[in-house]
Amino acid sequence: HVQVVESGGGLVQTGDSLTLSCVASGELICMALMGWYRRAPGESEREWIAYVSLEGNPYYADSVKDRFTISRDNGRYTMSLQMNNLRPEDTATYYCNAGPGRRVGRCDDDYWGQGIQVTVSS
Repeated sequence: HVQVVESGGGLVQTGDSLTLSCVASGELICMALMGWYRRAPGESEREWIAYVSLEGNPYYADSVKDRFTISRDNGRYTMSLQMNNLRPEDTATYYCNAGPGRRVGRCDDDYWGQGIQVTVSS
């Protein structure tokens, strides 16, 4: 069973930087893909923003590309999201997500953290 816990959110100003961290526990095969989603105020759906493969290959949504950097440390079971040049539209609850990336019998398809708030003031 995998558990993921986010940390590092807060209130910042436009143009500031912030780093989110996610600490995971469980089998590495069940977290081959790790990523971040966010839900903006008033929105019902979570937006995918980035994920990183077990090999460290990153993928980004266009909305954050060139501003956010995702990375992971498999030895420490951690993942980070470095967010630069933050904008008010980045205000959201950010969720850490992990999953095997393919069907693995002893793994769930997705594991989610509780979410952490990031607020960017204008």
